[in-house]
Amino acid sequence: MNNTTQPALAGKTALVTGASSGIGLATARALLTAGAARVYITGRDAARLAAAAAELGERAVALRTDSSLPGDLDALRGAIAAAGDRLDVLFVNAGVAHYNQLGATSEAEYARIFDTNVKGVFFTVQALLGVLGDGASIVLNASVASSKGMAGLALYNASKAAVRSFARTWANELKDRQIRVNAISPGVTLTGIQAGGLGLDEAQMAGLEGFVRETVPAGRIAAAAEIAQAVLFLASPAASYVNGSELAVDGGLAQI
Repeated sequence: MNNTTQPALAGKTALVTGASSGIGLATARALLTAGAARVYITGRDAARLAAAAAELGERAVALRTDSSLPGDLDALRGAIAAAGDRLDVLFVNAGVAHYNQLGATSEAEYARIFDTNVKGVFFTVQALLGVLGDGASIVLNASVASSKGMAGLALYNASKAAVRSFARTWANELKDRQIRVNAISPGVTLTGIQAGGLGLDEAQMAGLEGFVRETVPAGRIAAAAEIAQAVLFLASPAASYVNGSELAVDGGLAQI
């Protein structure tokens, strides 16, 4: 008797946006470990993207893409179609986080966040509909920030609330194709976003860690790999009846 169990995503094709580092890179790694035959990864920085692809191995295909530019998204769809692939999994992860001060926020600051986090998410999914297979799984990266009202992050919080709303609507709009759409909402997760987008220095990071220890029931910051495992669940057949939902992976931050 052969008791060999096939990996959850054996033979599947996936795409992860914003996969040069952090949650995106960790998720691409998890999808490959789960048996995906090919994982496309995107990012804006060609050098970092190439390094990520080299780390992931030959089943990873890097396509430099700025998700805020519709022309780049059209090129992305064209490259996947030219390869003869259909996507079984789409993780729309590309996003940015920056502080903004109410009363002193410029239009450019607004565009910097909404062009990637909202416009980019919307047009990524729209552009790729033609290369998504029926029965595919779409996972959108939202955030617990959408429901916490964190001071100094009004634009970021609102952008992630829009992402959560997209998951609800698209689950309904794509039901005839049996495409599931869900949102993942990470809590505080250790990625490059703290030092990069938010500009936290060493002392501020220590303060953040102290806040998490006192406030989050789990008592610690999440690792990107922990978020990736939740994305993997939503993308896999194990979540076949999960649709239009938000899965909070936040150590309890937004639950209490």
